[in-house]
Amino acid sequence: MTYGGSDATVSTLFIDETRHVSKSITVQDIQAYKDRGEKFAALTAYDYTSAQILDRAGVPLLLVGDSLGMVVLGHDTTVPVTLDEMIHHTRAVVRGATRSLVVADLPFLSYQISVEQALENAGRMLQQTGCRAVKVEGGREIAATVKRLVQVGVPVLGHIGYTPQSAHVFGRNRVQGRDFDQGLALVRDALALEAAGAFAVVLELVPRQLAGEIAARLRIPVVGIGSGAECDAEIQVFHDVFGLYQDFCPRHAKRFANVAATIDNAVRDYVGEVTTHVFPSEAQAAAMDTDTLVQIRAYLDQDSFQTASPVPIRR
Repeated sequence: MTYGGSDATVSTLFIDETRHVSKSITVQDIQAYKDRGEKFAALTAYDYTSAQILDRAGVPLLLVGDSLGMVVLGHDTTVPVTLDEMIHHTRAVVRGATRSLVVADLPFLSYQISVEQALENAGRMLQQTGCRAVKVEGGREIAATVKRLVQVGVPVLGHIGYTPQSAHVFGRNRVQGRDFDQGLALVRDALALEAAGAFAVVLELVPRQLAGEIAARLRIPVVGIGSGAECDAEIQVFHDVFGLYQDFCPRHAKRFANVAATIDNAVRDYVGEVTTHVFPSEAQAAAMDTDTLVQIRAYLDQDSFQTASPVPIRR
């Protein structure tokens, strides 16, 4: 089965916790969701532990987004994120995800300078992390690069609409495609990415009507974020969905839990129990045989040991 002009990725087997043999999700499986008319959910992940949780919950696609620049590293935009940082975090996610398809962002200026640069850096990403696809931002201007990546066996997830790596260009005009020229340009960008071989396209902050039009015209899945319910799939940032990112909550996000508040309460409880000598208790400590302790004390109390160790022993 081919997807957008490539059949480079093959399913691999793994043994899950119940010892049943299962298949890891591939780009062909992602295409099959659209072919069946079945919507799916995707999330970002940035570390081993969160990847484990999302993988076990059955999320089919995990994106190691350069949004880690903001929600993990504390930058104002994704622009400062480096390829080495993306590789570091993607390795961790791949270790935690046994079934989900892990896709990694290629960061700012790691693929835009030349096709050769894109091939080299995408190759590093796949070889050094074990992820099975990369994501790039841009439409027609990046189509030739996408085509070449797919030709050499690198599955590519496209990204158009609001593209965070161009945040300095967009300024506050985050929603894209509201007028005729912009809307038509986005449709053409999406079609160009499909023709170049992208296995899916992320559509960020696009009016829902236009997003629905694009999803209806593309054979490959359209993954929305802030683009309405007519997309074939939805992706959100881990820290937004679970209420961990406190700087702001985007309009397009919904907090399904307020984990930051839970952690805050737990930290206060922890600090309180430590300062009031409640924690740790005997339940959290290991014990020693009394006779052994007596022998150690007797040895430590010898004059020769006390001379060598001027620090007083406090019991």
